[in-house]
Amino acid sequence: MKTIFIVLAIAAVVLLALFVEAAKRQGKGRALGPIKAKKPLTPREQGMFFRLQEAFPEHVVLSQVGMSALLSAKDTSTRNTFDRKVADFVLCTKAFDVLAVIELDDATHKGKEGKDAKRDEMLQRAGFKTLRFAQVPDALPLRRAVLAPVAEAKAA
Repeated sequence: MKTIFIVLAIAAVVLLALFVEAAKRQGKGRALGPIKAKKPLTPREQGMFFRLQEAFPEHVVLSQVGMSALLSAKDTSTRNTFDRKVADFVLCTKAFDVLAVIELDDATHKGKEGKDAKRDEMLQRAGFKTLRFAQVPDALPLRRAVLAPVAEAKAA
């Protein structure tokens, strides 16, 4: 009887250890690593944000917009192609109709033109125009670049 009790106690300890190990592998009970704050926009992106506000004072400028706020899909596999992606800027009317998705490309985009083209194509399929800029443009050329495609679309 005493032996059975010892065997059951050992089995319980082993099962508990296995349960704890499995929980750790799933991330449960795991302590978070260091977390620190950061600004939502880099200095370069801040420049573009203020330039967009200057060029479009009658519009709404949104920054760091999750693609899931712009796109939807019924099937999970399609949704997984965009649900963790972010657009640099989205220019909207006061009614929040999207005029353009604006990307400020930097050196990190070199060699990733194919991925950028797939993102642009996905946005185009939903009816959005993506404009990409390597540098922060002046207000007037920026306004022309955004409004010319909008005017063309209304004329068509």
